[in-house]
Amino acid sequence: MLVSGESGTGKELVARALHRLSRRSDKPLVAVNCAAIPEGLLEAEFFGSERGAFTGANAARGGHFEQASGGTLFLDEIGELPLALQPKLLRVLQEGRLMRVAGSRKIVVDVRLLAATNRDLVREVAEGRFREDLYWRRNVVGLTLPPQRATKSSS
Repeated sequence: MLVSGESGTGKELVARALHRLSRRSDKPLVAVNCAAIPEGLLEAEFFGSERGAFTGANAARGGHFEQASGGTLFLDEIGELPLALQPKLLRVLQEGRLMRVAGSRKIVVDVRLLAATNRDLVREVAEGRFREDLYWRRNVVGLTLPPQRATKSSS
């Protein structure tokens, strides 16, 4: 599912409500702000890393997909993801398996992915900044939230 709307319209509240009302409600909800992760750390944050994968990786660490396995992974501001990471994300969604950074074995994950954006992803696709296949995979069910200014009653 893709939830669209301007900043401050409650996209994460919608994602939390959908998780709470789902069969996965007793499993984790992992919310990730894609815009807040430095580009050099994105792959390790999403897919995890093995010990020694990079400087400071003193132990194996599961990423957001592993942390959310069985539950819901909410990607806020998915439109901010770099183009290079998008096919890797799509592959995990299609196969239900991932490989940690510097890993040698596939790890099975069962994640329901909810995503949100304040960007016009149709325009982002047209301009080559967002993968069309990932867009259609996320926008099977779309929900656009109205801007706050449209929901305030006039006095």
